[in-house]
Amino acid sequence: MKFSIKKDQNNFYFKMLVPAVLFFIIFIIYPIYFNIRLSLEDATLRTIMLPQRPFIGLENYLTIIRDPLFKKALINSLIFTTGSVFFQFTIGFSLALFLFKKFPLNKFVRSSIILGWVLAPIVVGTVWSWLLNSDYGLFNYLLKSLNIITQEIRWLTNPNIALRGVVITNVWFGIPFNMLLLTGGLSSLPQDIYEAAKIDGTNTFQKFIYITLPLMRQTIGATLMLGVIYTFRVFDLIWVMTRGGPVNATTTLPIWSYQLSFDFFNLGEGAAVANILFMIMLVIALIYIKFFAGKEE
Repeated sequence: MKFSIKKDQNNFYFKMLVPAVLFFIIFIIYPIYFNIRLSLEDATLRTIMLPQRPFIGLENYLTIIRDPLFKKALINSLIFTTGSVFFQFTIGFSLALFLFKKFPLNKFVRSSIILGWVLAPIVVGTVWSWLLNSDYGLFNYLLKSLNIITQEIRWLTNPNIALRGVVITNVWFGIPFNMLLLTGGLSSLPQDIYEAAKIDGTNTFQKFIYITLPLMRQTIGATLMLGVIYTFRVFDLIWVMTRGGPVNATTTLPIWSYQLSFDFFNLGEGAAVANILFMIMLVIALIYIKFFAGKEE
């Protein structure tokens, strides 16, 4: 009887597991496999529908690495990611520390900040394209009204400034996400340590440096890792605002992969760029696991 019950339980667990495994295989494993295979083949608009596409090995990877635009897209991706994550984290952490304190309208302020994060990136990109418009945008209007500038700043049409414009937009979009994660980490900290430090005469800055930061190590690591991964693969926000222009000034690896695949129909080369992007994010995840995950202070 006991054997029968245990067998029924195992069958039940197996049936519950099957949908998750199928989903993982169909929507994660197979796309990764297909993209890797595509990057090793001569996949263009002419050959994509053939039963067997010509196998060319690493030729697609060598072609994109030799392309001057690869270096440009990689540098743009690094600048975009570093600038976005730094300011998202810094401002998000500051807001988390501020909103962690109890004061009137605390919940209202927190909810108002989170509202920006629930918007679709396409909506955010469209709104900020208007805000940063050089002719009738709100940013230039305010700067001129305050006599900070005398002529319009071409935020999204000047090759020397366009990347800063999309970074500013992405920073605004990512602040609530960082704030939420860091607020959750602050809520889990043991308050008795702070009470003991207060008795010892520790000031606010010392509490932050010697108590908050060490105890928040894992939360900070996870927040930064997720921020880097999410930001490095941003596509829709940049595409809506600049489409990678002007003159490739905002072309990042995801943008270039899309352009190669769907503008120039070099599907093999586009897949190769996507795989390089995947490998970069995988390395970042492994670094996080090595230095942050599972290490309690």
